[in-house]
Amino acid sequence: MNSAELAAYLKARVRTVRDWPKPGVNFRDVTTLFSDPDTIRVMVEAFSLDCTRLGVDIIAAVDARGFILGGALAYQMHKPFVPVRKKGKLPFRTVSQDYALEYGTAAVEIHTDACKPGNRVLIVDDLIATGGTLLAAAKLFQSIGGIVAGVAAIIDLPELDGSRRLRDAGFDVHALCAFTEEE
Repeated sequence: MNSAELAAYLKARVRTVRDWPKPGVNFRDVTTLFSDPDTIRVMVEAFSLDCTRLGVDIIAAVDARGFILGGALAYQMHKPFVPVRKKGKLPFRTVSQDYALEYGTAAVEIHTDACKPGNRVLIVDDLIATGGTLLAAAKLFQSIGGIVAGVAAIIDLPELDGSRRLRDAGFDVHALCAFTEEE
């Protein structure tokens, strides 16, 4: 299936929950995608092409929905998997990076030995909104010598400008589909 067909296929299967978690927000629920083995397979196959094209050494994924797809992709590609966790969840020496939320800040961490200098990393998450989490994750890998080969997500929310921010930071960005606020 080509990229337009894939986007239409996924968008038809994403559940939109209006006014959650607060009025005016359209929550794009990807659990509907994860509940269908054929859809998981299609997404993993699409991201596998990115891994090959980008010469990826490591698959990293952002806590928590990113873990589902990132783990499956790492398995498919026979690559190491690195979790990017919320601060305080990893047991060994870590590096941490703060990022802005709508109201306040949060932080993500990786272990200091999550990659070797020069390893090419693909960072996976469920969606790109403002791009803050993925930018923070990218900075973590760069801080320990990794090369961020790209970032990948199921959904892009382009009106929130995250994909542009990631591209402006020099990252290859691939989202399988995009939603406008009106959809």
